[in-house]
Amino acid sequence: MSVGLIALLDDVAFMVRAAAASLDDVAAQAAKAGTKAAGVVIDDAAVTPRYVVGFAAERELPIVGKIAVGSLRNKLLFLLPGALALSAFAPWAITPLLMLGGAYLCYEGAEKVYETLVPHRAHGDQDDREGCAEGDRSREDRRVASAIKTDFILSAEIMAITLAALPEGSFWMRAGILAVVAVGITAGVYGVVALIVKADDVGLALARSTATPPLGSLIRGLGRGVVRSMPILLKILAIIGTAAMIWVGGGILMHGLETYGLSAPAHAAHEAAAAVVSRVPFATGFVEWLVTAIASGLIGLAVGGLLIPLTRFALAPAWQPLAALWKRDA
Repeated sequence: MSVGLIALLDDVAFMVRAAAASLDDVAAQAAKAGTKAAGVVIDDAAVTPRYVVGFAAERELPIVGKIAVGSLRNKLLFLLPGALALSAFAPWAITPLLMLGGAYLCYEGAEKVYETLVPHRAHGDQDDREGCAEGDRSREDRRVASAIKTDFILSAEIMAITLAALPEGSFWMRAGILAVVAVGITAGVYGVVALIVKADDVGLALARSTATPPLGSLIRGLGRGVVRSMPILLKILAIIGTAAMIWVGGGILMHGLETYGLSAPAHAAHEAAAAVVSRVPFATGFVEWLVTAIASGLIGLAVGGLLIPLTRFALAPAWQPLAALWKRDA
């Protein structure tokens, strides 16, 4: 009896070690795959704060919470099963879909650059005016729905990039990695967004501190600095987000073309990076990444620039009925 019990305990210990090793593998692969989507994650974090602009301070965190729940629902209920189905039944479709998402990122980034250079009315202006006429609750619902729809595109790209970066493995291993990436990125992005949107309130509270000098003066000065720096920070985040969309989208297209044998853009970017690195003896890794990112960004900007007139004059008539239906269902 004791020998059997010892053998059973050995089996249990072995299974626990195997499970722990599997969890370690999932965590390691999730971290590695998640970093591939860093550019899209940066854009997601940079884009989201604008959806809470114009609301009362007490509604900011609830709005961020609603968007985060919608983002998690997008990833876990729709995108994760879709990614696994593609991986199992149509792996050939992953690269084209990834490139389609990359083209969308290029278009969105180029559209923001165009809006900066040639200001025109944003698509959301009319929606905001309609929402204001109907009340704050309706405007909040519209803003949340718009944010979740935008997040769906970015989340789809994150999940596709993650899936493409995964090595061959079991179905459950891939599912676990995708789930960890989905939850981790959502928590990280919207945690950062919550800190960003509430930073000005924290700064205002510090600026109103009644603590006595010299500590009180330091706290109040810090608070005023936070309040004054937030508009600058939001502008910097917007610029970073736009740049991330363009360079990530261009990089996806460049690597996708390389997959189909059109390696000239990737080869040119590699040669340019090698030429610059040979002249810069320090920080070679960063310099190589920077040159490659610039090359990807130029490709992304060119593709996005070409897509702007295409979507406005060729695809807009066909898209308008679908857009109206989507807006009605929001």
